[in-house]
Amino acid sequence: MILGNTGSGRIIPESKMQSYKLPPKTLPRSNFKNVATGEWIRARHGGEPASCNFDVGGLLAEVVLLGNIALRRGKKLSWDAANLRFTNDEEADKLLKEPYRDVWRL
Repeated sequence: MILGNTGSGRIIPESKMQSYKLPPKTLPRSNFKNVATGEWIRARHGGEPASCNFDVGGLLAEVVLLGNIALRRGKKLSWDAANLRFTNDEEADKLLKEPYRDVWRL
């Protein structure tokens, strides 16, 4: 199990935390005071992509949101990324999209 907090995290049990080695830092660090805005403006003007671009942020958001569904279902779920569905829980699939209210139906 992994417990997280802003800027820190723990692995449980403690024996696994003790044996964990941090991976090397491979992402470049930003020098902008406001990282998101500064990098976005640089990328917008043809510079290198922002470190918070959708290639990274989209995958991170997917992991977090799928984890929330697993917590709601209370079980381990298997995700088929190519087909954007769970392979072992049809009820979890229903949580992937909120149902539209009648006034928003096409």
